[in-house]
Amino acid sequence: MGQPVAVENKPGTDAQVVRFETNRSLTGQGHERFASISQATGERPAASVARRLFESGQVQAVHVFSNVITAYLNPGASASGLSEIVRDLYQYWKPGMTPPSEEELMAQVEAPADAAPSSAGESGGAAVVDSRVPAHLLERSRLAREKWAANNG
Repeated sequence: MGQPVAVENKPGTDAQVVRFETNRSLTGQGHERFASISQATGERPAASVARRLFESGQVQAVHVFSNVITAYLNPGASASGLSEIVRDLYQYWKPGMTPPSEEELMAQVEAPADAAPSSAGESGGAAVVDSRVPAHLLERSRLAREKWAANNG
């Protein structure tokens, strides 16, 4: 599942530089530089591809600009297999993988402590509020309920 990224390998300025041009913009119009795997944090596409390239053990630095990935290879390393890392960036399921069962997925979901349904009688007439709802939206909702109650009597 997922879509492979189209990757075109381009020669770099020297043998230790490899450039990949993709059919997807990974950074918009910004530059992102990664000198180590510790800098490739988060779930942004540029950070994900940099992290995967560092994990190959062949790369010492990565630069991403829009749809161009420039990898600076470790001394003596080759670029073999790096195109596949970029191509499989959005491949979530590969041949031979089995998806988790519904029971396994549900076991990973934590029910919020305050999400248990309760009737108005149990809570003294107060609404049950999900803590993930921003305070300004709760206030807007309270004011709207008061206005509705005043108009409908």
